[in-house]
Amino acid sequence: MTDRRSVTRRLKRDLALVGLIGTVLLLAAVVFFYWRTFTHMSARDAVIRSIGEMLEHAALPVIVLMAPVAFVGLRVIRQAFVPLEQAAMQIEAAHGHERGFRIDPSAMPAEALPFTHAVNELLGRLDDAAMRQEAFAADVAHELRTPLAVLALELDQLGGVDALRLKADVAAMQRLIDQLLLLAQIDAATAAQLAVEYVSLRDVASDVVSFMAPAIIASGKNITVDADTQSPFVRGRREAIAAALRNLIENAARVTPAGGTVRVRVGPGCVIGVCDEGPGLSREYLQDLVQRHRRADHASKDGAGLGLAIVDRIMAAHEGVLETAPEARELSLRFPG
Repeated sequence: MTDRRSVTRRLKRDLALVGLIGTVLLLAAVVFFYWRTFTHMSARDAVIRSIGEMLEHAALPVIVLMAPVAFVGLRVIRQAFVPLEQAAMQIEAAHGHERGFRIDPSAMPAEALPFTHAVNELLGRLDDAAMRQEAFAADVAHELRTPLAVLALELDQLGGVDALRLKADVAAMQRLIDQLLLLAQIDAATAAQLAVEYVSLRDVASDVVSFMAPAIIASGKNITVDADTQSPFVRGRREAIAAALRNLIENAARVTPAGGTVRVRVGPGCVIGVCDEGPGLSREYLQDLVQRHRRADHASKDGAGLGLAIVDRIMAAHEGVLETAPEARELSLRFPG
């Protein structure tokens, strides 16, 4: 199967077959032409003379001819596949920046142009489909925010257990909408390749902890931040990084028991870590949770199941990774740098 699919092997095999057939035909012609000339000789002398004539007039010309033909043929084959290998390397290098990527047809051989154009058209259709999906999600989320805000105000005027339950449901829907908008914005910004800025991870951590500390303290828990003396800077979008950190802190506060402490550290290096007092997440379990709409067993019922998926998508847009250290019960955002 592999030999049949390899163009190089097929060309080598066909070239060898052509040389073999040409050699056999040439030897047959030499034998036929000289056979009658050697009829007056003895059988032994005729064989010796025939072998000499074949070596001189058949084998030597074939060798002289086939050696450069084989060398040039193999060289042409290798050069013909160089543009395809370069295109494969470019596709591999575009990992994480697939949106808007196209194969450059200028270096492609004429025989590969139909395939190249077909692949580029397919990539264009995929980009269009992704843009329509992102625009649809953003439009739906934007249109739903206003009626939900009105509904939340009306529920504030009601009392009773049912009103509290309905307000919790509305809050969960608002959280889902905010997450959908954030995902759409991240994907759109990545696709458009908007200019990024240098962001101080220490400033982001301080701002997020200051914003979330009152609610965490009100729930009977504590939160601290420990920043490295040398504040690391990363290239990215401040709002997206802050949103990723908020998700991690929310998860940490959810699994930390009353009286416990959520610890946020910045550094060493371009890392923000969030340590909780929960059971920790294994690496395999984290890979499962970053899939959208998957939730951990300890996730709250009002969650949308998109938290870790959003964090993973934000880190991918920043060419970073979401990591877990189960023994330290910590999730961290590791940026390049």
